[in-house]
Amino acid sequence: MDKLKSVLSGEEARRDDRNVVQQLNKASTLGWGTRIKGFIACFVVGGGCTVLGVCVLFLPKIGITLFIVFYTFGNICALCSTMFLMGPMKQLKRMCDKTRALATTIMLTCLVLTLCAAFWWKNFGLALLFVILQVLSFTWYSLSYIPCVRFSACLAA
Repeated sequence: MDKLKSVLSGEEARRDDRNVVQQLNKASTLGWGTRIKGFIACFVVGGGCTVLGVCVLFLPKIGITLFIVFYTFGNICALCSTMFLMGPMKQLKRMCDKTRALATTIMLTCLVLTLCAAFWWKNFGLALLFVILQVLSFTWYSLSYIPCVRFSACLAA
């Protein structure tokens, strides 16, 4: 009788849905060792791209464009590397927390504006300004994960 009640009320279908979600979550979950390896690999690629970008900066004509591409890609890889440690959904939720939503928005805006200035607007002075803002915003974003480092975080606590 209980089985019939659960089927008629739709509770059985919800249980099946939860089981499917749990099975998918188990199948897509990485082990801790794999997460560490993914983090290191992605972070090294990001750091390598950043260093490569600085190295090609002084090439004639194409150097600034390559620097902007490599530097921005390096920052994106470094940002994505932390997704291996805490998972993509948890990372995205933390990025949108009230304590770091502004830092996240400014950082992502600087990443996009750097590429726009280099490729669509063809204004390399503006692109270099956005690279500097990218460095500052990425630093601010990174510091937002350390409790009481930012002044506003200390006031809120």
